[in-house]
Amino acid sequence: MLTATLKSVLARKLRLVLSGLAVVLGVMFVSGSFVLTDTLDRSFKDLFATAYSEVDVEVAVKSKVGQDDPEAARAGTLTAADVAAVESVDGVRTAVGDVVGSARPIGENGKVLTTSGAPRLGIAWRDEGQEEIRDGRGPQRDDEVVISAYLAETGGFQVGEQLSVLTLEPKRTFTVTGIFGYPGDRDSLGGELTTAFTEATAQQLLLGTPGAYSGITVRADEGVSQTVLRDRVQGELGDAYQVKTGEQLAAESADEIGEGLAFFNYVLLGFAGIALFVGVFIILNTFSIIVAQRTRELALLRAMGASRRQMITSVVVEAVVIGLIASVVGLGAGIGVGALLATLFSTFGGGSLHLAGIAVPPSAIISSFAVGLVVTVVAALLPAVRASRIPPVAALREASTPDRPLTRLTVAGGVLTLAGGGLLGFGFADGTLWLIMSGLLVSFVGVALLTPLISRPVVSLIGRLLSWSVPGTLGRRNSARNPRRTAITAAALMVGISLITGVSVVLTSATTSMTKVADTQIKADLIISGESSANGQVGGTFAADRMDRITGTPGVESAFGWYNDGVLVNGERRFATAVTDVPAMERIFGLSAAGGTITDLEDGEIGVDAVSATALNLRQGSTATVQTTKGEQRTYTVAFVLAESRVVDDMLFLPESAVDGFALPQISSAFIKADQGADVADVRKRLEPLFADNPEVSVQDLSSYVRQQAAQLDTVLMMIQVLLALAILIAVLGVVNTLALSVVERTRELGLLRAIGMRRAQVMRMITVESVVISVFGALLGIVVGTALGVAAVRALEDMGITDIGIPWAQLGGYLLISAGIGVVAAILPAIRAARLNVLQAIAHDSA
Repeated sequence: MLTATLKSVLARKLRLVLSGLAVVLGVMFVSGSFVLTDTLDRSFKDLFATAYSEVDVEVAVKSKVGQDDPEAARAGTLTAADVAAVESVDGVRTAVGDVVGSARPIGENGKVLTTSGAPRLGIAWRDEGQEEIRDGRGPQRDDEVVISAYLAETGGFQVGEQLSVLTLEPKRTFTVTGIFGYPGDRDSLGGELTTAFTEATAQQLLLGTPGAYSGITVRADEGVSQTVLRDRVQGELGDAYQVKTGEQLAAESADEIGEGLAFFNYVLLGFAGIALFVGVFIILNTFSIIVAQRTRELALLRAMGASRRQMITSVVVEAVVIGLIASVVGLGAGIGVGALLATLFSTFGGGSLHLAGIAVPPSAIISSFAVGLVVTVVAALLPAVRASRIPPVAALREASTPDRPLTRLTVAGGVLTLAGGGLLGFGFADGTLWLIMSGLLVSFVGVALLTPLISRPVVSLIGRLLSWSVPGTLGRRNSARNPRRTAITAAALMVGISLITGVSVVLTSATTSMTKVADTQIKADLIISGESSANGQVGGTFAADRMDRITGTPGVESAFGWYNDGVLVNGERRFATAVTDVPAMERIFGLSAAGGTITDLEDGEIGVDAVSATALNLRQGSTATVQTTKGEQRTYTVAFVLAESRVVDDMLFLPESAVDGFALPQISSAFIKADQGADVADVRKRLEPLFADNPEVSVQDLSSYVRQQAAQLDTVLMMIQVLLALAILIAVLGVVNTLALSVVERTRELGLLRAIGMRRAQVMRMITVESVVISVFGALLGIVVGTALGVAAVRALEDMGITDIGIPWAQLGGYLLISAGIGVVAAILPAIRAARLNVLQAIAHDSA
């Protein structure tokens, strides 16, 4: 029996390829994810080991709010006295004060140069550092800088040219006196853009305090270990300082990157799981068709004495063979894809992230075979059981196994759909990811089981739009005559389309809610702000003195700006805002008080919104301790509590005097109300010159500002669409697979149609109509299910400000058109195969 099964598998190579292709793609995604993250993880470990190779101990000021800023180190600053104190510690060979902060270089086009996540750093130049001058010399005057080779390459700068840089101060222009690199012929350590100033200039521009340092790099005497020196320095300085070894810093930095890569890996594995879930439908459908086509063959085996267990084993062995082959091929493809993605990732840093070498971790191998085999065997079990029930007398009939009633399938589908909906409801209510994922999985299975019930009438209705000719009519009837097969094929496409639709509904609803708030509550005519940073870097802020010039501009009725930072309130980390003019904010944002009167905050007073007041158990007149990033802990009295508002939510308001303790004492946004009757465009033109020296800051009207914020959601949608494209590609293969096997099954039928006069073009048109009908049916199903999921998610996210449902009708229409195109593409190969059948051989064909 085993020999017969293996020969059956090898005798039908096309069936073998089509069955395994979906598993290959899913396994490729899984193994590729592990190879990619393993390679990047080892590469970043090597990177940080190199970056901290010249550091035995590093000293910084401990953050007062429990969160360090690794880019600009503005939790606090050190002084020359601190450097001297460290230098006096026994075992210290050298102690050098470092200056590190944010410096954003401006390109020749007048715009700030960006990176793909790496920081844009400013440092104080040290001749004894690991930076190596390649061309020119180090800076000697306040108007001179040296730049990294990667910055020189990115911006096209050369020695002797001018470079403009944004720091804590507005744009300043410097002369490039040199270009430096790093050991190992690296242009940068990890794709960062680095500008090096003289020490005095760096202290002023990057830290805002002359004579200050962001950290101290310590080298140990011969024979003194890093841990011993760390403990000695910590004992000298006290607990207010953070003292770590170079090895510790390298490990922590690598772990931080590792956490990000782990999340990235989970995302990729999630989409791989979706792809494999779609593959289950395809394999299930494939084996169902195979069993139907092999009815006579399997019945003959039963007649010759094969038991039901042997029949099940026969189909399962075939699945194991396909799963093994698909796992091997998928693993090989995944290694290639992982290596390719790692190489592409490294190029984002100009090739400066030196890859540690491609390796295949055990997790990639184990997961590939486990997933490939399990998915294939599980999907084949149901057809295997069906095969075991074929009676021997079926060998005497030419008809395949008849369709069974849909009653049990429909009841099971209804129960699973309700159960999935319940899990989704609990998951959305509690924010529990595993409940949401379980609910999605169960819901999709339930809907898939319900699909055969509705496939015949819906497919018939869709097909009528394409049945203006005899081939179209036949294609419609072909797609409707086997509701189980059509339903499973369409369900594979339904999964991908429904997920994209659900995300589209949520993001469109977020945009709709944002727009409604702007239209109904915010009375600002103009908003001054910087572009949102993709990697959290500082930028797009301006000094407080600009507010006086804004309010003094002709045509401006009122305006306010705010500063933002994280603080500790009664020991709990919260988001805080300092407002330049609270009454102006009250008018422009349409705010009202739930307790107290909204007035400008005096020193020692704070305001809270309704959400924060409840969370922190505060009310008017109560007190709270507030710890800012750089200031001392103070006790404040609640001056007012704002009524619930969708504009300000979960915010703490501090007086403007508190900004001296903020990490960045600069205004992040300003909101302007124009005089009644004033031309807003003219007011905007008067304000724009105030920020000519800061290309990161723009003056926009309210609608443009909302569009800018919504554009970030469009980016998220595009990323999800790209990742889900694999699931849709597998669904397309499912349509191809179904049609190709169906053509084999209907060989005699096609031969008879050709014999009575149907031309090749008409055969191709018939197959194409069948494919388009199935694809559009799957897309419609996905749109309906996805819209329902999206609406449910929006209702669950109402507390997060997404209160209005928005349906992206244009996108949904686009998905339908794309699905029709998918149907046309999927039909090409099966249609050509059907059209090329030899009429006489087809009539004499025995599909068994």
